[in-house]
Amino acid sequence: MDWSAIAALLAAEGLEVIQDPQQRQKLSTDYAHFSPILTEQLRGKQADLVVLARSEAEAIAVILCCVANQIPLTVRGAGTGNYGQCVPLQGGIVLDLSPMQRIVSLEAGRAVVEPGVKLGKLEQQAKQMGWELRLLPSTYQTATVGGFVSGGSTGMGAVNYGTLFDPGNVQSLTVLTMEAEPQRLVLAGEAAQPVIHGYGTNGIITEITLPLAPALPWQEAVVSFADLSAAIAFAQNLANQDGIVSKEISIQGHPIPQYFSSLKNYYQPGDHWVMVIVSALDWLAFTELAKSNKGQIIFEQNPQAPGKKVNLIEFNWNHTTLLARAMDSSLTYLQVFFYQDLEQILTLEKLFQDEIMFHIEMMRIQGAMCLAGFPLVRFTNGDRLEEIMAAHQNLGARIANPHTYSLAGGSVQPLPESQLMFKRQVDPFNLLNPGKLTD
Repeated sequence: MDWSAIAALLAAEGLEVIQDPQQRQKLSTDYAHFSPILTEQLRGKQADLVVLARSEAEAIAVILCCVANQIPLTVRGAGTGNYGQCVPLQGGIVLDLSPMQRIVSLEAGRAVVEPGVKLGKLEQQAKQMGWELRLLPSTYQTATVGGFVSGGSTGMGAVNYGTLFDPGNVQSLTVLTMEAEPQRLVLAGEAAQPVIHGYGTNGIITEITLPLAPALPWQEAVVSFADLSAAIAFAQNLANQDGIVSKEISIQGHPIPQYFSSLKNYYQPGDHWVMVIVSALDWLAFTELAKSNKGQIIFEQNPQAPGKKVNLIEFNWNHTTLLARAMDSSLTYLQVFFYQDLEQILTLEKLFQDEIMFHIEMMRIQGAMCLAGFPLVRFTNGDRLEEIMAAHQNLGARIANPHTYSLAGGSVQPLPESQLMFKRQVDPFNLLNPGKLTD
């Protein structure tokens, strides 16, 4: 392939084309380095060209070029994913949609945006109108809406709203097909499901409609417990309180809090933390519940107050892994959807006491409140990691493997045939991010 000629062709269409090797490498990576397995598998994978699109028309121009020349196309946003979602396995072109930053409309209960809008910006503007996003990943300051819908699944708010897959949490998506004559499909409700968390394998998202939740005044807190069982019991108790509105409930088992340098003055070795964001309107009920559960509130703050120094969401979800690895690069993590009960967790704790540290997020899965695990794992080698995952599975704790770039390999359930059928419909030449959904 004459990449200079392809670059010139695209530039003639008014597109911004990046050929510099260092920039191409940077824009062909994400946070897959959380996994030592993916680090090796994805080493050296990069785009031959990176193209920035500022509009749907420019995205269509790239599609036409790729289809005409049978060039693989991988779409990216801010690159905050963890599974190599935007790493091009077969080279070709990486299409960066982050310049598409238009908020099309923002009204009571609903936002319509282009894929490059940052979640933090959208959250800020929605709050000025008395609304907020239902789900927000820990990477919200830099992550884009399109990247979250394509490569993410949930985050803060999961205790109430579950995941992006739950009906209603993504109202509609506008996608472009990868054809000689690209179609513009508006997929509403159930029709959007094949595209959500699809790694950009089955359509290029150019517009997203998300529902908003009424904004509440929030209060953040850390509750400390002497043992893991008590911390888990309190987290479950809080999550199931009908009269206390929570937005985030996570368990950070000893010794994970030692990796939170900006909170180090609050940590005593051996302590297990429950980190929460609850409605300030329910603060009294929350404090009374913590006390009755033998917990000690060691940190509290109003996140809306000027001059606050920490943001508790940025210690949870996969930011926990990020912060821990910043201090100990030998650590990696698992995704457990979900633990069946406390007894199962304590059994795993005994089995892997020197290898696993328990990070658990309370979240709603198919209407039930669950203990979703993101435990830190001390990595030794790939075989041992497989043994640890197999032990979880044998005990009934379902693993969503974060050490594979395959959609099927990272799913706790077989991919629905409808998703594969949709792929064949919108990408008949298998040019969209090949190797992630099908070979």
